Amino acid sequence: MPLKTLVIGASLKEERYSNKAINKLRNYKHPTVAIGLREGEVQDVSIVKGKPLLDDVHTVSLYINPKRQPEYYDYIIALQPKRVIFNPGTENPELFELLQRASIPFEASCTLVLLSTDQYEITLS
Repeated sequence: MPLKTLVIGASLKEERYSNKAINKLRNYKHPTVAIGLREGEVQDVSIVKGKPLLDDVHTVSLYINPKRQPEYYDYIIALQPKRVIFNPGTENPELFELLQRASIPFEASCTLVLLSTDQYEITLS
């Protein structure tokens, strides 16, 4: 089942994990939207700036460090995703607590590993 995923911290640079995640999400046919510092395209996904209005977001996959996350707290909670994935280096106890209060599940994991091991759809689909 395709799970609409928002990648926050998307990069146009092919060596970045967020870029690899977008490619892999699309290869697995997951609808994907992306927010980054620079606009552009990765496969058929437009990277946009800001905080676009989105609906039906299943998963938010974070690729920004904890110092940059506070500006996204309210935005992520307003999206009411089914889960938030904290990729390595993005773990943030403050945001963990806010998500718990909002009853939004989260996990410290790796989007690329979950996809590669066929666990992306299993964990909280």
